Amino acid sequence: MTGAMAPVLVALFIWWFSTGAILMVVRHADRGGVNAHLRSVLFGVPVLLAGVWGFDTSMRDASAFGVYMAFLSALAVWGWVELAFLSGIITGPNTRICPPGVPQPERFLRAWGTIAYHETLLVLILVAMAIMSWDAPNPFGLWTFAVLFAARISAKLNLFFGVPKINVEFLPTPLAHLPSHFRISRISRIYPVSITLLTLAVGCWLERLVAGETAMTTVGFSLLAALTALALLEHWFMVLPLPDEKLWRWMLPAAKTAPNLTQEKRLREDAHGL
Repeated sequence: MTGAMAPVLVALFIWWFSTGAILMVVRHADRGGVNAHLRSVLFGVPVLLAGVWGFDTSMRDASAFGVYMAFLSALAVWGWVELAFLSGIITGPNTRICPPGVPQPERFLRAWGTIAYHETLLVLILVAMAIMSWDAPNPFGLWTFAVLFAARISAKLNLFFGVPKINVEFLPTPLAHLPSHFRISRISRIYPVSITLLTLAVGCWLERLVAGETAMTTVGFSLLAALTALALLEHWFMVLPLPDEKLWRWMLPAAKTAPNLTQEKRLREDAHGL
């Protein structure tokens, strides 16, 4: 497991499996009643604690095993926070839809209001990880979380400014208001910047992979290169007519029918929550 190919396969499987697992939990909670989402987040706390413990332990382990542990621990922390977001537990003060015709600055405030608590928590976790692992022998847990964070910010900005394809099939009931803050349109100027930066990041990890001389660097930079390449692929899914939802749709239960939002309600719910 110290070569370059094994970490790539591990990253690919974990990306697919963890995404599907979170979507499955959220979909089951959607069908389980009023408090089902809160219960699913509380039941996931052991995963969060295991991730925190694993990150703290692995940052002092400069071995291939330590890198895998750091990678999985960062994903565990990230996965719990994403579960809390998709469950509507940690989102933002604004839970209302965005009316049509709102000016861009106000639309940005409204969109920020839908995710403010979640994004703030991610920043705090990233800062805490950086402080904890400062000068640590194994920085790959921090870098894994940083890649996920940067890719998420890039994706959210592109969804806000506009992309041709947005898949909202898997959005749960607590986030039914979120698509009103997205924009389906031709790609904005930020999209080429995102693609370029992610491509450069993949190249950077590959260059360090080639230059690496230890098992730790081989495994670590292979995982980072694969993870960043998957983030790049997810950005391409925003513009290419590919049925990426089929990767997970087959493993999920049928969605609960969400209530329709009438135009009258759209016009009444006129607040950005800040």
